[in-house]
Amino acid sequence: MILGVTIFVAVLGAVVGSFLNACIHRLPRGMSLSHPKRSFCPACEKTIPWSENLPLVSWVLLRGCCSSCGVRIPFRYFLVELLTAILFMAVWQVYGTPLALAYWSFVALLVAATFIDFEHFIIPDEITWGGTILGCLLSFAIPQMMHVSRGWISGLLSMVGAAFGFLLLLAVVEGGKLAFGKIKHRFHPSEDFEWSKVGDKISLRIGDDTLDWLEIFSRESDKLTLESQGACRVDDREFFQEKIEFFYDRVFLEGQPMPLTNLQRMTGKAQSVVIPREAMGFGDVKFIACIGAFLGWQAVIFTIFAASIIGSLAGVAGLFLARDKAGVRLPFGPFLALGALIWLFGGGILADWYFAGIGNLRYFLEF
Repeated sequence: MILGVTIFVAVLGAVVGSFLNACIHRLPRGMSLSHPKRSFCPACEKTIPWSENLPLVSWVLLRGCCSSCGVRIPFRYFLVELLTAILFMAVWQVYGTPLALAYWSFVALLVAATFIDFEHFIIPDEITWGGTILGCLLSFAIPQMMHVSRGWISGLLSMVGAAFGFLLLLAVVEGGKLAFGKIKHRFHPSEDFEWSKVGDKISLRIGDDTLDWLEIFSRESDKLTLESQGACRVDDREFFQEKIEFFYDRVFLEGQPMPLTNLQRMTGKAQSVVIPREAMGFGDVKFIACIGAFLGWQAVIFTIFAASIIGSLAGVAGLFLARDKAGVRLPFGPFLALGALIWLFGGGILADWYFAGIGNLRYFLEF
């Protein structure tokens, strides 16, 4: 009986993981989960029959390749299904019913958010705001999620957890923007720069480095300031201006705003550049609200603390791995997801141990 239930839960997790793979591929691209096709090969767009869409098994039998065009199927598809199956079994073993029903949804959201953020550096609103609403609704239905007996109290605590997480991380983002919202580079000697627009793609090249325009600006108020040496050429005109101020949709030349939609190319020599930056993405702020809705405000504090430590260690490791490169860009969402999982499977015990240790240390020092 126990073995049969465990197998069922594992299969259920793998099936959900297969659906999460579709979410991971489609949501950041703005694609529907059901139209125009159900499961299909991204390379040849062939609809995948059910016999080739069995979670875990099909990837192994097909040796990680599409049966139609032979293009490699990323290992991520197998990994997501396996990871979701393992997490579903772990949740079942730790919590049983009815909490497993709620936390299965939660770990599915964490898995999808993690892999989307790693690949695209975004967490879609369907996961963040959708997950926040789902967490609050489930808390009303399953009060054990907030360790109380009444549904309305549980739902209220869930909303408090979501609001607390959102406001806490929003304060961190705004504080980080004030303290570290700009990064300045000076060039000795000056470097060639080129701002260009090809179709819908806009980029800024300075020396050997090329920046995607949309990745530079997170807010309408963000400003990129470039100190120019000599004349800069804008399409077929020349401007002599020491300081050029760019916003995401316009540039100021000779004191007048010029819409970037009217420009194709700008070149010149850059002596310095000041680039806006964020402490973290706003998607992370919404994501912690989702975590708070499922786990409560105490988990929010633990999750941010744990994610910061793990993320810092990963960042230091990235610097060593990057060697002579500028570094490895890491999204924060996956570390928040990992911190939430640690809380889900024992964070409360760790927190109790930590605070008990502080109390014992204070007693020892006073003695």
